[in-house]
Amino acid sequence: MAKRLWSVFTDDMDHCYYTGSPYVERHHIFEGRQGYKVKSERRGFVIPLRYDLHPNGARFVRTPENLKIDDKLKCMAQKYYEEHYGSRQEFMAEFGRNYL
Repeated sequence: MAKRLWSVFTDDMDHCYYTGSPYVERHHIFEGRQGYKVKSERRGFVIPLRYDLHPNGARFVRTPENLKIDDKLKCMAQKYYEEHYGSRQEFMAEFGRNYL
């Protein structure tokens, strides 16, 4: 059975956050070392993106606009964290650095 992912940014995990396309991959805003992917899931920092906009996807299209998507999402997530979960210092302790 597949994992049920959720997002603090949208209730619709079946359509791209930016385009509304139904052809999506779920992007963990933070992933990689130190369990950031699991922390992203726990905090709701997952977002549906069309496959060509997904920064970690195999079919990502490297355009100047698309390259900014990951940074924008990290900033959105940090702002949300600071408004709902904890301080900037706590965010940096959990996700490794300041993105704002």
